[in-house]
Amino acid sequence: MDELRRFETVSEYNAFNNNETLHPLVSVVDLSKADPRKASTIYFGFYTIFLKEVKCGDLRYGKNNYDYQEGTLVFIAAGQVLSGDSSGETYQPKGYALVFHPDLIHGTPLGRHIQDYTFFGYQSSEALHLSERERKLVLDCFSKIEYELERAIDKHSKMLIVSNIELLLNYCIRFYDRQFITRDHAHQGILERFERLLQEYFLSDKPQIVGLPSVAYCANELNLSANYFGDLVKKETGKSAQEYIQAKVIDVAKERIFDPGKSVSQIAYELGFKYPQHFTRFFKQQVGQSPNEYRMLN
Repeated sequence: MDELRRFETVSEYNAFNNNETLHPLVSVVDLSKADPRKASTIYFGFYTIFLKEVKCGDLRYGKNNYDYQEGTLVFIAAGQVLSGDSSGETYQPKGYALVFHPDLIHGTPLGRHIQDYTFFGYQSSEALHLSERERKLVLDCFSKIEYELERAIDKHSKMLIVSNIELLLNYCIRFYDRQFITRDHAHQGILERFERLLQEYFLSDKPQIVGLPSVAYCANELNLSANYFGDLVKKETGKSAQEYIQAKVIDVAKERIFDPGKSVSQIAYELGFKYPQHFTRFFKQQVGQSPNEYRMLN
C-alpha cells in the first residue's frame, strides 16, 4: 500500500519540497528544488494547482495543433487526496505548484465563490493541457504572486495575492472552455453514451431498486468525475446534467402515460419515485399539467 503523506499547512509542504515559507497561507513552490522521491498518496489541507512539466508530444485536437509539451495543470481542492504512480520508481519533481490555504480567501470575493471553479473536483485524468501561450500566462500569474510574497507584507498584500489567484482561475475557466472544444474527439460519444445509459436504466429494474439516476451515478458509469461530466454536458447541451436527466424522466413518463393499463402510481414507482405525489408534483412543474390532465388531453 502506498505511503500516505499528510500536509495540513503550507509551511509543511514547503519544507517537504525544500522551499522557503514566505507567507503562512500561500506559496509558489518550485518543485525542482525538491529531493528525488517515489510517488506516494498525499492529503492536502489546502488548495493546490500543479503546473506539471511533462513531455507528451505535439497533439492535434479538433482542427488546431497545440504544443502540450510544456505543461499540464492539475487542480486539487483542500481536503482532497492525490494518489501517486504505483510503479515505485524514483523521480525528480519538475514544475511549480501554487498552494493556498482556505484561511487566505475567507471573507474575500474569491472565498465566497470558490465552489464555482468546479475543476477543483476533476480527476487528474481530466487535467488542463496548456498551449505555450497559455503556459506563459499561468507563469505570469505565478510570478506576480511570488513578487508580492517576496515584498514586505503590507495592507495591500492580501488583496493583490488573492486577486491574482482569482485572475489565474478565471483564465483557467477560459482554457477549459477551449479544451472542451479542441478535445472534441476525446469527448465524442459521451452524450450518446449518456443517453444510452439513461435508456437502459429506465428499461431495467434499477429505478425501483435504486431510485432516480443521479449525476454522480451517471458520471461514475462513464468514468468521469461528477464535476467534469456536469461541465461537459452543460457545454455541449446548454443544460445541466441534472436538467438533462429530468428531461429524460419526463420523456419516459410521457411515453408510459399513454399506456391506459398503467396507473399514475405505477408509473411513478417504475420511474424511481418513492411517492406518487412527488412524481405528480414534479411532472406538473415540468409540463404544466398533472399526469392525469396530460393523459386526458392527449
